[in-house]
Amino acid sequence: MKRMTLQLAVMGMAVLMTACGNKRQSDDIITEKVERPKIEAPIRQADYNKSHQIQWIGNSYKVEIHRQPCDSLPMVTDELGQKFVDNEVVVTVTRADGGVFFTRSFTKANFDACLDNDYRHTGILDGLVYDKVNGSDLEFAGSISHPQTDEYIPVRVILSSTGNVTIKRDVETDVNEDVEE
Repeated sequence: MKRMTLQLAVMGMAVLMTACGNKRQSDDIITEKVERPKIEAPIRQADYNKSHQIQWIGNSYKVEIHRQPCDSLPMVTDELGQKFVDNEVVVTVTRADGGVFFTRSFTKANFDACLDNDYRHTGILDGLVYDKVNGSDLEFAGSISHPQTDEYIPVRVILSSTGNVTIKRDVETDVNEDVEE
């Protein structure tokens, strides 16, 4: 009887060892490892410089636009935690004799009335460009964008011949209005 119990015990251990030792490793992935994007140092857009010779109110003028990242402005952080440096844009209008008719620095804060809370906190001033002469006004087009996306709010800057500036949201080219939610 002892011999039979001993044989059963040995056989039971052999079966257990075989069952545990021969488990096949599975290549099935139960969950995928989610890799978080690497957060870089704050991202800065490149400087932008453009000039145009124009005819306006019967005279020749030079319109210069300079965009540069501005470290003194609050940084913007996207949903992944990536930081972006906001921009400052300087518009200068010079007479043919070299005298400066108009110069002004623009930041996102200048467009606050055109923005919703999302763009106030997560948008940057992408830039301004000279658009056209419209009667006695110079018109500039610009955008406040979510960095590194195609999402933006179009804005207009209108400079009168007396040097007054009007800033408004550009509803004629507002691509965000046509998007169905």
